[in-house]
Amino acid sequence: MANLDISRLYPTDLYTTDYVQWIESTVAKLRRQDYGAVDWQNLIEEIEDMGRSERKSLKSNFIVILLHLLKWQYQPPKRSGSWAGSIVEHRRRVRDAIADSPSLKPYLQESYSDWYGDAVRQAIAETQLDPETFPAICSYTLSEILDFDFLPRT
Repeated sequence: MANLDISRLYPTDLYTTDYVQWIESTVAKLRRQDYGAVDWQNLIEEIEDMGRSERKSLKSNFIVILLHLLKWQYQPPKRSGSWAGSIVEHRRRVRDAIADSPSLKPYLQESYSDWYGDAVRQAIAETQLDPETFPAICSYTLSEILDFDFLPRT
């Protein structure tokens, strides 16, 4: 007995009830060029979400770098290997994201100074330091932030 492709019967329902099956079914349809059976609306939304997800991940990793650079600079007695390790790890993630998707680089260049405020708010929450401790504008260049050898001085 041939396998029944339930996605042909309920293409939109499959998307909401069994996401993995929907992906596998969609890939199979695309491979055999059965374009009429593809759930295009959900496929387009998923592809758009992938781009948003990549940008969110870049932002999140970059904010972690900024956060730990701020803590490193403004809490010298509390410096730790875990902060240094986190800086290295998140720099690597940002570097890899840009290598995998070079179109993220202009997004990073345009947005990083805006993300600084998020990092400062997080630093204030984690360190309990006076908000005036931190500069209103990011004092690190983008090159410094991404430089594996850069750590700010106190």
